[in-house]
Amino acid sequence: MTDTILIVDDEERIRSTVRGVLTDEGYRVVEAENGRSALQVLEVERPVLVILDIWMPEMDGIEFLRSIHERRPEAKVIVISGHGNIETAVKATQLGAWDFIEKPFSLDSLLVTVGRALSGDAAKPVAAPRAAAERFSPGSSTGGHRVAARTLARSVVVNGHGLHSGVRTGVILHPAPPGTGIVFESLSSGVEIPALIDYVESTGYATTLHRDGSSAKTVEHLLAALHAYGVTDLRIKIQGEIPILDGSALEFCKVLDSGGIVERPDEVEPIVIDEPITIGEPDGKGMSLEPSDRFEIDYTLQYPPPVGRERVLYAHAGAEGFAAEIAPARTFGFVKDIAALETMGLAGGGRLHNCILIGEDGIVNTTLRLESEFARHKILDIMGDFLLLGRPIHGRVVARMTGHTDNIALLRRVRAEIGG
Repeated sequence: MTDTILIVDDEERIRSTVRGVLTDEGYRVVEAENGRSALQVLEVERPVLVILDIWMPEMDGIEFLRSIHERRPEAKVIVISGHGNIETAVKATQLGAWDFIEKPFSLDSLLVTVGRALSGDAAKPVAAPRAAAERFSPGSSTGGHRVAARTLARSVVVNGHGLHSGVRTGVILHPAPPGTGIVFESLSSGVEIPALIDYVESTGYATTLHRDGSSAKTVEHLLAALHAYGVTDLRIKIQGEIPILDGSALEFCKVLDSGGIVERPDEVEPIVIDEPITIGEPDGKGMSLEPSDRFEIDYTLQYPPPVGRERVLYAHAGAEGFAAEIAPARTFGFVKDIAALETMGLAGGGRLHNCILIGEDGIVNTTLRLESEFARHKILDIMGDFLLLGRPIHGRVVARMTGHTDNIALLRRVRAEIGG
C-alpha cells in the first residue's frame, strides 16, 4: 500500500511544490493549510509521515505536534521552519518530532530526510575522502578484536552556551544505522561533517571540524562521551558550536544514559597498535601511542605553582569508569590569559560555573571535583580527539603537557604509518 504523507503548511506554494515532488516519487499526499485543518484530516486519514511547518496562524506547529502524538502516535513528524533556531529544534524534538529542517531547503535533501523517516533509518552513511574500512586496510593490525556497532535507542537533546562564541546553542542526537559513523549536520545549511581528522580545521583551545562552509566547534567533550560509551553511529544536528555546559563531559554522559545505548549485530574492527608511534621530544612536550590490549592514557601535566605536577593513569574499561574518573573534570584556564582570549574573540561563553579559573594564589571560583582534575580533563580531551580516527583503538597513549594540536598530529601520524 502506498505510504500517505500529510503536508501542513500555510503557504500554498510550499505545499504545491512538495506535493509535486513527493507524488512523482510515488507517495500519496494529502494537505492542510493550518493545524486545525490538519487535525480534521487526521480524523479520516492515517498518514505515516507528517511534514509540518512551525509558523502558522490559529494553531502553530508546536501546538499541533502535541496533538498529533495523542491522536496518531505512530506517525513520524518532520518539522520545517523558515525561522529555524536551535531552541525551536530542541522544543520540537522534545515533543516527539523525528527530524527538523530549515527553510529554504533543497528538495533533494527533503527527499533524503523523507526516505530516512519511512525506512526507519535516522541517517545514511556519509561519503568521506576515504571510507573507514579503507583508511586502515590492509596495513592495520586488528588482532581479531571486534566490537559491536552502537547507537542511541532514541533521539535526545541538550542545549546551553558555546564556550568560545558565547551564543545560545545546542545539539540533537539522532540514532543512526551501522556504517554511518559519527556525523555532525548543520541545522541551517544541512551540510554533513563526518567526525574524522580529515575535517579538522583548527585546534586552538578546542577542536573544530569544517566542511563546505559549515563548522562544528568545540566537539571534544561530546566526542569523549561517545567514545566512552562505545557509540559508533550517530547523527548530530548542531548550530555552530557544541554547548560547553559545566565545562566537563558529565552532562553528555547523562544525556546518553537518558537516550539509551543499543547494540547492533554489525561489528567494528578496532585499530590495534603493534609498534610505538611518537611525536614531540622524548624528555619534553610530546606524546606516543604504544601497544596495549585496551585503550589507556598516561598523562603528565607540569605547570608552575600553584598548579604543579599531576600524573594520571586511566585504563578505559567502559562508560561507568569514565563517568566516575574522567567525565566530571572541567575545562580550566588562567586568569592572566583571559584578556588575551577576549582579544582573540574566544571564551565569550565562559562562566564562573563552566571553567576552573586559576590565579596566582590558586583557584579563584570553585573547588575541585577530583584529585588531579586538570590532568584528568586533558585525558578527557584525548578521549574526544581520538574518536576522530573513525574506529576504536587498542593502544596506550603516553603524553606530557600536550593539547589538541598534539592529539591531532599524533592521529595523523597513526593514519600515515598504519593506514598507508
